[in-house]
Amino acid sequence: MNNVLALAATLLLTAASPSAERGMFTNPLNPSADPWMGYSEGQYHLSTTQGNRVVLWSAKSLEKLKDAKPRVIWEKGKGVWAAEFHQMKGKNGQRWFCYFTKTDGEDVRHRMFVMESKSSSILGPYGPPKQIETDPKDEFYAIDGTVFEHAGSHYFVWAGHPGHRLFISKMKDPFTLEGERVLIPASGFGCEEVREGPYILKHGKRLFLTYSACDTGKPDYKVGYVWMDENKDPMKAASWTQEPEPLLGRNDGANVFGPGHHNFFKSPDGKEDWIAYHGKTTSEYTYRGRSTRAQKVEWDAEGFPKKIVPLSLDTKIPLPSGDPAAKR
Repeated sequence: MNNVLALAATLLLTAASPSAERGMFTNPLNPSADPWMGYSEGQYHLSTTQGNRVVLWSAKSLEKLKDAKPRVIWEKGKGVWAAEFHQMKGKNGQRWFCYFTKTDGEDVRHRMFVMESKSSSILGPYGPPKQIETDPKDEFYAIDGTVFEHAGSHYFVWAGHPGHRLFISKMKDPFTLEGERVLIPASGFGCEEVREGPYILKHGKRLFLTYSACDTGKPDYKVGYVWMDENKDPMKAASWTQEPEPLLGRNDGANVFGPGHHNFFKSPDGKEDWIAYHGKTTSEYTYRGRSTRAQKVEWDAEGFPKKIVPLSLDTKIPLPSGDPAAKR
């Protein structure tokens, strides 16, 4: 009888104790694809592709993002994909700039647009979208634009035609590109049709231009990167060195397929690098079922990112360092 009572008491305490699962989370964080995630103003902010609008979900703890209510930043669009938010100095001081893709109805008419926040808050409100001219005659498809700063200048990288490859241009201001656009060669690791979803990760004295390769509907969609030393010119294709192996790819044993279209963000205390990406649980060729996940990025002794093995959806993952719900 005493053993039964002791067991019952233990089970009761375990169930009642908030520390039993404290400091952990499980994926997915959102049921949609093409995530961008960042941390500012004491909250995580997440945007994913919604088709006709730009939306942010915000929460103080990463684990609470899946329960957050959506905040509509802009709506009434067509083919709205892959919004990103970048903080830069504009004519009105420090502002947030939302870069996203939309079309006038035809897929081939997808182009890049940007909106400026009317205050210093990422939550907006935002002004109307303005198109970014990625080629002089507005001839070419352009999607998945991202921004990075290097040596006092800002650069814009996007996926575009011809060839659905990666291009880079220098930025005159948050709305305008200047000079030539340069093709950056990037391996498809045997999958030739697509390079997209570029994003810059900085670590030590290197810049890593990461990207997704293959068709996002395929199970072999994956993330690779090219890299350069910080003293080189990002506008010169020869500055970038191809990493021969993918950074992130399918993990059949964990039932994760097509992981990609990612970005990187810092933990709340700035000590850790994390990746947000989408993946799915089927090896079928389909765009359905892609959901947003997050994992910590580890670095090797030489300052390169270690291969990221995508985790199953039932894996309990420690929260980022500095997260208010993390174990102390």
